[in-house]
Amino acid sequence: MRRPVKILLWSGIGLLLIPVVALVFLFAFDWNYAKPWINKRVSASLGRPFSINGDLSVAWHRPQTVESGWRDWIPWPQVSAHNITVGNPDDVKAPSNMAEISQLSFTLAPLPFLSKQINIPTLQLDQPLLLLQRAADGKNNWVFNTGNTSGAQSGWQFELNLLVVNNGSLHVIDAVKKADVTAMIDTLPGTANDNYRIAWNLKGNVNREPVSGSGKAGGILQLQQQSAPYPLQSEVHVGKTTISIKGTLTKPRDLAALDLYLKVSGVSMGHLYDLTGIALPETPPFAIEGRLRGTLNALGGDWTYEDFKGKVGASDIGGTIRYFSRKPRPLIKGNVISTLLQFQDLAPLIGADSNASKIKRGATILQPTDKVLPVEPFKVERWGSIDADVKFSGHRIVHTKELPIDNLVTQIRLQDGVLSLSPLNFGMAGGQLNADVILDGREKIIKSDMKVAARHLKLKQLFPAFQPIQASLGEINGDASLSATGNSVAALLGSSNGEVKTMINQGTISKLLLEKMGLNIGNIILAQLFGDRQVNLNCLASDFKVTKGVMNSRMFVMDTEDATLYVNGQINLAQEQLNLTLEPDSKGVRIISLRTPLYVTGTFKQPSVDVNKGVLALKAGSAVVLGVLAPAATALLPLVSLGPGEDSECAHLLAQVSKKPEAPPPGKTTNK
Repeated sequence: MRRPVKILLWSGIGLLLIPVVALVFLFAFDWNYAKPWINKRVSASLGRPFSINGDLSVAWHRPQTVESGWRDWIPWPQVSAHNITVGNPDDVKAPSNMAEISQLSFTLAPLPFLSKQINIPTLQLDQPLLLLQRAADGKNNWVFNTGNTSGAQSGWQFELNLLVVNNGSLHVIDAVKKADVTAMIDTLPGTANDNYRIAWNLKGNVNREPVSGSGKAGGILQLQQQSAPYPLQSEVHVGKTTISIKGTLTKPRDLAALDLYLKVSGVSMGHLYDLTGIALPETPPFAIEGRLRGTLNALGGDWTYEDFKGKVGASDIGGTIRYFSRKPRPLIKGNVISTLLQFQDLAPLIGADSNASKIKRGATILQPTDKVLPVEPFKVERWGSIDADVKFSGHRIVHTKELPIDNLVTQIRLQDGVLSLSPLNFGMAGGQLNADVILDGREKIIKSDMKVAARHLKLKQLFPAFQPIQASLGEINGDASLSATGNSVAALLGSSNGEVKTMINQGTISKLLLEKMGLNIGNIILAQLFGDRQVNLNCLASDFKVTKGVMNSRMFVMDTEDATLYVNGQINLAQEQLNLTLEPDSKGVRIISLRTPLYVTGTFKQPSVDVNKGVLALKAGSAVVLGVLAPAATALLPLVSLGPGEDSECAHLLAQVSKKPEAPPPGKTTNK
């Protein structure tokens, strides 16, 4: 054989042997020798330690999807790595590595690799443990420093078709959110009728509240799709609050919109603040459900909780609420309606519920046993987190006999930490109670301004449980204007300044009630034997000056055809003390009258009524002496009361209280 022919022959054989040797090398090479090089390169790319600590192997097989032609004969590599660890950045201290994977395996399509495309049909993670941690200063371990500061693109494209997670664990430690939660994740076998691919359950705590829950969702890679909605279903318990959702995320790649059926229940709506950042009032136990739809954006999105319905305490509730993400604060607008409202369900809003209720909803401050005015502070620090404009209506109010309220309508506005209820309208005792309340919470101490107008309140409906007044006629009208500072109802009333005025012009009132107030024993006995009757009420007028929580009586007169009652003294709202003197002045002759001033003292919790024992003793002693020296009829003389004999003039009284009350700015007082 000629030399040139030999050269060509051996060259051809050499060229044929190169791919053969390469294939033999690829199939027979122990890839564990490449681990140090791989670990070093990946660590530099991630900016943190990376290590394959176990076996690294590559197996070759034909692709599962059979292609026509020569591509069907090209083997695909299947890479398997054991005991992989990914550490944390140097500036983040964590109890363990960021990631630990018992086994990682994937198949790589070789031909796309030649055109800088990494195509992985399936990536399987066995027992992956992922730790995400954020410190109080905001430093976290999930931001990677890739070392590419130029911003240039590498030109490589990555595509993953299926991710399988077996016995995975995700542990989140967040000092900013005060969260420590662990979620266990598993891939579900897919079926034609079930779009759920992942099942999870979690436990831990958020803001020192226990957290647990479970749920299902679509596959992780389904989030990259544009067409098919991404399914979601879960139930999560945070403390005593339960949140259940079922629905879809449309256009998941762009996080375009959510359409969910949302159920929420708990011991108080105020507990939702830590979860949502929305300042809601304290309430009795509640359970509501409705449709939640939202469009997502950079600020969080705009949401509508529409046609929701449920229970708050024993009251029903429903309506539609809209949430708008905006700067500097999000906004809530909507309309909330209660067709059947139990009035006591409103008590937690101002901290007026029982201590048992407070303990159940986790209140930190209980009501003292000797106090009536609520001392639980408002959570004013939350008011600056959101703005609100919500109308609330209570169509039918169920109440006790001691509180005759017919309906409630108010517009709740919260703007830059200033809360207003304007108007706040009640139907009460056949009349109307209209109020405007402004609470300025922009500083640590609330500044309040309140104006109240009562019109046409029926006397007998105002005290339905008090039998002696049920036959009475007449209407009560009144006005109050108060300003105050403080963070609770008790603190606000205890620091209030302003005026309170009431009046009744024309009507009737129980004679028996008047006789009891005047201690006219004989007429009381006669009324009990032969029945009560109504006497004409000429007028009732009261005028209180309020200074630093003390209501001083400038005038309090009740004038009837039979008697006139004068009330003097003060009511101390700060100390909840009563110090009033009632001086009855009967008109005409009263037989066996022990008329003497009545003293109303004590606390709001335990008031007491007493008489001038010296006057009673003097009258009783005189009766005993005269009883010895004179006939029985003569002995009654000291107990006979001779009235002034004519009615008092009411016109000037009513004119005085008809002037609108005034209040100084919050935090200031006036001596006027």
